[in-house]
Amino acid sequence: MDSIIVRGNGPLHGQIPIAGAKNACLALMPATLLSEEPLTLTNAPRLSDIRTMTELLASLGAEVTGLQDGKVLATSCHGEITPVADYDIVRKMRASNLVLGPLLARLGHAVVSLPGGCAIGARPMDIHIDALSALGAEIELKDGYLHAQALGGLRGALHEMRFASVGATENFLMAAVLAKGTSVLKNAAREPEIVDLARCLRAMGAEIEGEGSSTITIQGVDRLHGATHPVVTDRIELGTYMLAPAICGGEVECLGGKIELVESFCEKLDAAGVSVEETATGLKVKRKNGRIRAVDVVTEPFPGFPTDLQAQMMALLATAEGTSVLEEKIFENRFMHAPELMRMGARIEVQGGQATVHGVEKLKGARVMATDLRASVSLILAGLAAEGETVVSRVYHLDRGYERVEEKLGAVGAKIERVKGE
Repeated sequence: MDSIIVRGNGPLHGQIPIAGAKNACLALMPATLLSEEPLTLTNAPRLSDIRTMTELLASLGAEVTGLQDGKVLATSCHGEITPVADYDIVRKMRASNLVLGPLLARLGHAVVSLPGGCAIGARPMDIHIDALSALGAEIELKDGYLHAQALGGLRGALHEMRFASVGATENFLMAAVLAKGTSVLKNAAREPEIVDLARCLRAMGAEIEGEGSSTITIQGVDRLHGATHPVVTDRIELGTYMLAPAICGGEVECLGGKIELVESFCEKLDAAGVSVEETATGLKVKRKNGRIRAVDVVTEPFPGFPTDLQAQMMALLATAEGTSVLEEKIFENRFMHAPELMRMGARIEVQGGQATVHGVEKLKGARVMATDLRASVSLILAGLAAEGETVVSRVYHLDRGYERVEEKLGAVGAKIERVKGE
């Protein structure tokens, strides 16, 4: 397996282009199942998760082209559809469950394996099942597969989720656009990826109102047509690269960045002593003065602080002046990066869903192991400011969510290289 070697070498300067959002693209791609006409996605990221979703859609009968070129994905689902999402593909990635809603809407039945992905918590499917059941689906778990059917088609309904799940909101949206009548989803997720999916579905002919709020209304239509849609900027990649100059010093402009995508994150950066300035082309980030200050962080659904930036924020706070407390309220097993940061000299105490970080003046390079996608990049960020050499192993996690990380950081002055595994 590949490794990333990082050598701390001071401030960073320059520009980093931010890719289209992985999590948005993974929800947009299954929308092709809803129409016989082509769906073209621009600004698509080149990631292993996108390749996995391509493989899954192809197994269902869709055609996906343009992946090797990057930026543009052309999808089409005009032929016969196979309603079975097999374990061998679905196990690789949690977002594979997003084919369930579209298959039910298009065919009236589906068999979808329980999904896999990063080992950061249970993330159960019952919220998805409850949402789709409200639309008239009958869903049964047998031998690790969800067997779903909607005899006579899906029908509009009012449903309130007990938790604002992003994936369940996306599945409900894609199922409800072809359901008979009006559907109302309460306590809906408000993430930018939800807004992006709603805009794409509307471009395909869906009737949707309220995306970005906690109540979304969908008026079912008989059919959807093709469309071309630009994938929204990846707010997690944006936040990650904003932390690079905060940790190392210097000044970096993140091209394509917008404050509205990371507002709560920016508030914490400001409190920690990091300046974020909106420019005509993105966000310019630099330290204000001196050492980073400790801040407390609680992860919450959007518009709160993103759980997907918690690990990276911990890397920043590891060298802050004072003591920070990070509380993880989204996933119960998301501090696996803490012991690896401690190998680099960080002082961290973890108790349940809370991590207490006592800032140290300097981290030291070490051999560390990535345990999940966001943990992997947090260790790279820590290595940028550490004394000596940091070797991050098991970076196959990294390739699921970050496009050409060595090139992007190298272009602003980081000493970073990838070493191919034997």
